[in-house]
Amino acid sequence: MINTFVKREFMYKSRIISVGHYAPESIIYNSDLEKMMDTSNEWIIERTGIEERRTFKEGYDTTAKMGLRAARMALERAKMDASEIDMIVFATLSPEYFFPGSGLLLQRELGLKNIPCIDVRAQCSGFIYGVSIADQYIKTGLHKNILIVGSETQTNATEFTNRGRNMAVIFGDGAGAAIMTRASNDYNYVYNTNIHGDGTFAEELYCQHPGSASKSRITKEMLENGDFLPYMNGNLVFKHAVQRMPESVYEALNNAGFTTNDLQLLIPHQANIRISQFVQKTLGLNDNQVFNNIQKYGNTTAATIPMALSEAWEQGKIKENDLICVTAFGSGFTWGAALFRW
Repeated sequence: MINTFVKREFMYKSRIISVGHYAPESIIYNSDLEKMMDTSNEWIIERTGIEERRTFKEGYDTTAKMGLRAARMALERAKMDASEIDMIVFATLSPEYFFPGSGLLLQRELGLKNIPCIDVRAQCSGFIYGVSIADQYIKTGLHKNILIVGSETQTNATEFTNRGRNMAVIFGDGAGAAIMTRASNDYNYVYNTNIHGDGTFAEELYCQHPGSASKSRITKEMLENGDFLPYMNGNLVFKHAVQRMPESVYEALNNAGFTTNDLQLLIPHQANIRISQFVQKTLGLNDNQVFNNIQKYGNTTAATIPMALSEAWEQGKIKENDLICVTAFGSGFTWGAALFRW
């Protein structure tokens, strides 16, 4: 169901002024996976579109430190000093610690103090949620320059065996970042965001252990049974993703008075190339209107959209005044979209 948009008057408008990304150097190719489990390069590409994914280097890459490298790229491109950031929104499902969150670790790495750090647990929709949060804080005048980061360390959360095959072939590590600030005109700004959730399907894409619901958070039996591995009902996730993502895009466009013909670029969450292609077909977009980089990185969850935004800008596919829409769907279920002019 699409929400009715209520127009409100705010002090300011927000704008995304810069993006950055980071991918670990180490690559896991499909040919590597063929040696670890019963799969093939052809099967993985046909089912997911993924050809390779990155894996973190222990002792060098952590969720916060990968976010730091993406953030530094975004700061450099924006010609900003880290001291100008007055809030951090950090989206991840794979923090270094159970607590505190990675946002505070990133704050420490940037040498910042006394600024708020919000950690978002909206999984694959985390960056969309982050943009929506930052948009509200900027529009109301509470903060001026906000750093949004999506970063994930996932290759150590799956088993590279037949038991963990369905998830291991999909996920990779990496980080993306965006800087949002007050818009300087009434043309280049974030038109709107929409975020949604439905906990009815929480256990259709989740990781149960180690969690706080059991008396023992981790046991020998859990390890032996693989209960600590993430689970996904792939068919159900696909069915909901290809419905909810187009809904969110239409909601964003309709609320701003645009149509799909006005879009220069759609960047969908990089979950599966077949999902992206289905969304593209549903929206009636041509190949030049959609950007995908899942082939190189796999599904990096909260990092996919900022990484893709950064690469699209780097490749000249995003230009000044372009109308851009980003949309995601993920565990929870959560979903949403953000519409903005670059």
